[in-house]
Amino acid sequence: MLITAITFYDVVLTVHILAVVVAFGVTFTYPVLDAYVRRTNAGDLAALHRFQTVLTSRVITPAMAVILVAGLYMATNRWSLSDPWIGATFAILIVLFGLVGAIFTPTEKRCAELAARDAAAGGGRSAEYEAQARKLMMFGGLAYLLIVAAVFLMTAKPGA
Repeated sequence: MLITAITFYDVVLTVHILAVVVAFGVTFTYPVLDAYVRRTNAGDLAALHRFQTVLTSRVITPAMAVILVAGLYMATNRWSLSDPWIGATFAILIVLFGLVGAIFTPTEKRCAELAARDAAAGGGRSAEYEAQARKLMMFGGLAYLLIVAAVFLMTAKPGA
């Protein structure tokens, strides 16, 4: 009897929430990982940035696509795309896709290259590397704010 109470919408909602956790949960560990590597072995920064690049392409971006598809289904099934809280969260997701393509992926790759070059040259961090790392941190902070705003909108559903 209990199983018949579960709808397809419920399954899609579960997949949607899991995709949010998979896509964005790991990114909230990046500042901790960066600080740890800088403190313990700055030579590992290249590996950290290569790992971020792999996560972005193989985990984060595909999970974001799942978020989009599941969100579209739910929005058109029980809600309306014209609801402001839905429109705003879709806009946030589109901005996040743009940040991944325009900022995070190329900057993570560049940080990996620069960190490897700097490690081979003696282990110090060049000004060029630090500038790219600051760029990642700045846009990462923006992404965190957007993610938190989207989670708030999706849970509070203001105006619904």
